[in-house]
Amino acid sequence: MRFHNITKDDMLNGDGLRVVLWVAGCSHYCRGCQNPVTWDPAGGVEFTEDSRREIFELLDKPYISGITFSGGDPLYSGNEKEITLLARKIREKYPHKTIWLYTGAKWEEIQNKEIIPLLDVVVDGEYVEELRDTKLFWRGSSNQRVIDVQETLKSGEIVFHCS
Repeated sequence: MRFHNITKDDMLNGDGLRVVLWVAGCSHYCRGCQNPVTWDPAGGVEFTEDSRREIFELLDKPYISGITFSGGDPLYSGNEKEITLLARKIREKYPHKTIWLYTGAKWEEIQNKEIIPLLDVVVDGEYVEELRDTKLFWRGSSNQRVIDVQETLKSGEIVFHCS
């Protein structure tokens, strides 16, 4: 897996202060994407043990609410396995920190993936430039959904985060 950045103390990509891992690789190619540089799976730098260690050091800080996986697409074929392993380790070590994931895929396509029970929130759906709305929280276009994963899994129906 490759990545472009690890953002510290982010307030824009989920609740509270967060760490954000911006992975490389996306097959959605959304027109108007804010991060087209992350589409190329060969872009960025290799995700190494040092990268993992940096994320865990940041998550050790008590004021950090959790981590957000973004990009690119964390569920891109070249990212999914490593992101799932990383999410599992984070969930084990930090059970009270939240894990958010942004993907261009729809919930209905990903709901049975191995990573899903490890997540707290999924922001799903491709960015659609014609549906751009700067007043929305945590998403760029009105077709995207901010899904409370744990409540959705319990109820069997999509439950929105902070609806």
